Amino acid sequence: MNTSFLPEPKTARQALSELWRDAQLPDTALERVTLLGAEHGFPSSFAVGVATQAAQAAAALAATEIDRLRSPGVEAQCVSVDVQHALAEATGYFTLDGKRPDIWSPVSGLYPCGEGIGRTGHVRIHANFAHHRDGVLRLLGLAEGEQTTKAQVAAALRGWDAIDFETRATGAGLVVAALRSSQAWQTGEVQQAIALQPLVRITRTADAPPLAWPGKTESERPLEGLRMLDLTRILAGPVGARTLAAYGADVLMINSPLLPNIESIADMSRGKRSALLDLQASSDRTQLQRLIADAHVFIQGYRPGSLERIGFGVDEVARLRPGIVHASLSAYGRSGPWADKRGFDSLVQTVSGINRDEADAFGETTPRALPMQTLDFCAGFLLAFGVQAALLRQATQGGSWHVEVSLARVAQWLRSLGRRPVQPSPAAGAPQDLVAPWLQRSESGFGALEAVSHAALLSRTPARWTRPSMPPGHDLPAWL
Repeated sequence: MNTSFLPEPKTARQALSELWRDAQLPDTALERVTLLGAEHGFPSSFAVGVATQAAQAAAALAATEIDRLRSPGVEAQCVSVDVQHALAEATGYFTLDGKRPDIWSPVSGLYPCGEGIGRTGHVRIHANFAHHRDGVLRLLGLAEGEQTTKAQVAAALRGWDAIDFETRATGAGLVVAALRSSQAWQTGEVQQAIALQPLVRITRTADAPPLAWPGKTESERPLEGLRMLDLTRILAGPVGARTLAAYGADVLMINSPLLPNIESIADMSRGKRSALLDLQASSDRTQLQRLIADAHVFIQGYRPGSLERIGFGVDEVARLRPGIVHASLSAYGRSGPWADKRGFDSLVQTVSGINRDEADAFGETTPRALPMQTLDFCAGFLLAFGVQAALLRQATQGGSWHVEVSLARVAQWLRSLGRRPVQPSPAAGAPQDLVAPWLQRSESGFGALEAVSHAALLSRTPARWTRPSMPPGHDLPAWL
């Protein structure tokens, strides 16, 4: 087992301090943060606890800075984050009516390939949506639909080189990633482009006066009255918007009636209102323009260029609402060779060498995933952090702002936090045992929902979700 991990792991406080200072926020605020607990039960050679705790603490502390600005003369709030609670939230664990939904398609997963042509490798396929699944099956020459089995997919991939399959699948708009070593990833042109990007990029895009924020009482949460549009689906973007809702934002989630969702929407919709707009229809685009005109924040997770083509790019949104904060979440960044490539947490782990390195650390030969979707949740928390840092700049400096976070850049950050030697662990306990202390029960439009509470604790205005999770279309596409 390889134990020569460099650099040495950072602490969560070190990671938080770096995030905070990179966003040009006041050092004195860091004195109001308490980071609690010791990490256990989530074995990894990567600093998943450090990353998750620091990212969530940054988002919560930024909320208290907004609260301080909106409640002058009131004592600033303190923040505490327990690492085990933060990790529990990052598992995405939830049940509906007492059952855990199966969020993975049978075809999704990691496959060996190339064995039939002497080019052994692996590819990871994300096929949770039927159109992605059927696209992969067409490429493999298999029958489309649910009747095709995982074994048939595995047999077909024996005749494919991993990189060739990834290239063909990417060209077809499918969600596929070839397994790489960290060395191959670090020296490739994709990662070299990603490495040039800040972890949380905050850019002033246009001049505008500071927007007037509605008044709030000191007992109301920091973001009460701030209107935020959530045009994201899976999974980091919804985490970011849900985090902002926990701090009081009026989050209106906009789904398309033409696009599918996965079962996690029940968990990710907590605290939000949920409406439908078909952005292919001119009348619905007009309605979105009206919503933007009264919004403080616009969050979107479309592939770079997609919204620009229908009139909702960064510049267009800023013209509709001078002073708005536009937040973009992507897989591989908004520039570089893979800017247009679809990707999710599990695929970024695969291409970036995390799966290979994690297996090596445990003395295993089969590629090993992180114990939770760390990239998704950290990206979501960092997106919420960046949005609030941009809101603080807007309130004091004016301007329209753009916040950018990518899963691949978060993967690079996770690696930079250091590695640690691990011992092969015994069989893990049931997931509910690790999250049980923080489970909350509520009624929702999806059924009886049990899910993990928000881990960041604010001393005066506790973070919480006051609206029940509801299916897309439950609410009108309008501000209250």
